[in-house]
Amino acid sequence: MSFRTQPPAPARLNRCQLFGPGSRPAIFEKMAQSAADVINLDLEDSVAPDDKPQARRNIIEASHNIDWGNKYLSVRINGLDTPFWYRDVVELLEEGSERIDQIMIPKVGCAADVYAVDALVTAIEAAKGRKKRISLEVIIESAAGIAHVEEIAASSPRLQAMSLGAADFAASMGMATTGIGGTQENYYMLHAGVKHWSDPWHWAQAAIVAACRTHGILPVDGPFGDFSDDEGFRAQALRSATLGMVGKWAIHPKQVALANEVFTPSDAAVAEAREILAAMEKAKAEGAGATVYKGRLVDIASIRQAEVIVRQAEMAKV
Repeated sequence: MSFRTQPPAPARLNRCQLFGPGSRPAIFEKMAQSAADVINLDLEDSVAPDDKPQARRNIIEASHNIDWGNKYLSVRINGLDTPFWYRDVVELLEEGSERIDQIMIPKVGCAADVYAVDALVTAIEAAKGRKKRISLEVIIESAAGIAHVEEIAASSPRLQAMSLGAADFAASMGMATTGIGGTQENYYMLHAGVKHWSDPWHWAQAAIVAACRTHGILPVDGPFGDFSDDEGFRAQALRSATLGMVGKWAIHPKQVALANEVFTPSDAAVAEAREILAAMEKAKAEGAGATVYKGRLVDIASIRQAEVIVRQAEMAKV
């Protein structure tokens, strides 16, 4: 273990982030009543340029008028390469209620992008006397973003989460696909004449998880575009969870239950984790640093793995 230990990620549920365009206020109430842990009201890609000012007003009004319960309320602003983003931040934080928890920054390519938003947020908070400190989430969706992923993860104490935006990432990388997440038809290996499909997003997800875990940030998988393919969504979510991601986006309400299912530890997994912790406690009392559980070796690393599962389950019960 390094002398400088990894800081813990924020202790909050982030199993599912449900997205909805700010230009459709009629769906806000349903989003608030959903089972998603995080609500992302969008000002970026899902909102036409002419509709952005009104979408901003809709979100500001919703921050005052809708009961968001225990949802973590996030707003995706427009990219820093547009003329919209600074008005997004200024109006949201000068006129929006304290109920807004987070600003999501799209297409982050370097640490300076985060710094720019952080500086503006900090100035507005001070000027307006806002009591709640706004957190930030960034989306990695470019070649520059993945190349600079660790410096981005270290860029701001406000940063709590990082997501992979598959569609724009694929375009930036020049990937030969129009799919949003999931396996791709031509990304396969051939063995004994049989095709085996690999995961083209795996390496980028692993890089994001490593950067996030190094700096105490929640790593989140992004969208799965085919919302008619439940099993495809579930398969990608399971891969993401296995890699260490804590949740996934939902671009359709039906994906919320799927994400929650995958990113909530099963009763069997929790029971086994508790048994491992108990076995290690017994071994420690007997002066041993390791023991055998169901025919396999468990040690201090096993404790850390089991503690992650138990902690996730306990948060999900709140």
